[in-house]
Amino acid sequence: MKIRVGIVAGGMSSEHEISCISAGGVLSAIDRERFDPILIGIAKDGRFLLPETSQALQIIDGLLPEISTGREVNFAEVVRELNLDVIFPVLHGPYGEDGTFQGECEMARVRYVGSGVLASAAAMDKSFAKPIFAAHGLHVARGLTIHARDWNGKIDLKDLSFPLFVKPARGGSSKGTSKVKSEVELASAINSALLFDSKVMVEEAIVGREIECAVLQDAGTALASPLGEIQIDARFEFYDFEAKYLEGSTTVNVPAKLPPTVTETIQSAAIAAFNALGCEGLARVDFFYSESGSIIINEINTMPGFTSTSVFPKLWAEGGRSYTEIISTLIESALTRPLSLMR
Repeated sequence: MKIRVGIVAGGMSSEHEISCISAGGVLSAIDRERFDPILIGIAKDGRFLLPETSQALQIIDGLLPEISTGREVNFAEVVRELNLDVIFPVLHGPYGEDGTFQGECEMARVRYVGSGVLASAAAMDKSFAKPIFAAHGLHVARGLTIHARDWNGKIDLKDLSFPLFVKPARGGSSKGTSKVKSEVELASAINSALLFDSKVMVEEAIVGREIECAVLQDAGTALASPLGEIQIDARFEFYDFEAKYLEGSTTVNVPAKLPPTVTETIQSAAIAAFNALGCEGLARVDFFYSESGSIIINEINTMPGFTSTSVFPKLWAEGGRSYTEIISTLIESALTRPLSLMR
């Protein structure tokens, strides 16, 4: 009998459309001889929907996909109605990757792919993740956190130096992120970031190469992929939303051309970050390799972009695992999680 997998896509975050595209990739590559996938959508207003089979999950004529129609359902009830064995939440950003949806799965008593509630929440909130990383010996960028409740248009930068990055603490896909070169630009950048989150981080920019590592948990062991280096088109100043998703804007060089010792150090740091937060299943860990030779962790994504051309599958393709094999490994790992230990 095939394993019934609920592929959950969409969501209430600003990354709704990217989630749809990722889910389309999973549905196109999942091993249908072993798994019976069923699409479950979350509309932007939070409604759970069973979309029509004609639901678009790819960019058509330049338009990003959105899930907004279908039979409205209760999540816990539809898990039982469809007799789902496991959930694959291909959700990015708040309300999907931050522990919120993982809590829904826990309440519905259904196993799911990826990190649990606490690890998901800590990874999403960079202001919490950074001190955890630092406590485990990983280097982080210098910075500070601003809460909307305290924001009065003025900021004491202490000894931080420009240029600075201003970003939502719990955002994704670089939405709301700005590179600030002078104090004149700072208040506007903070106000823009506060449109995406009530908590904003201000960090010193790191001059260096952007290196990414994919972590995959297989049989309970976290494994690090070959590394990739992000090369951004010269018209973009940093790896922002457009650079990430506009065709031809970014190149990922795999494997990254680094000294073997540096590669091994970054791979070890990726696994250390994964374990420090108590992650499960998968994550993409982003680093800077500075001009001085320092390795600084930028962030960890517990549900990174997941199309066949996304960085996570590309890195593992270099490591000898196909997109379909990755999907199977993630589902198999999720199925081994005892319901009594879900957290």
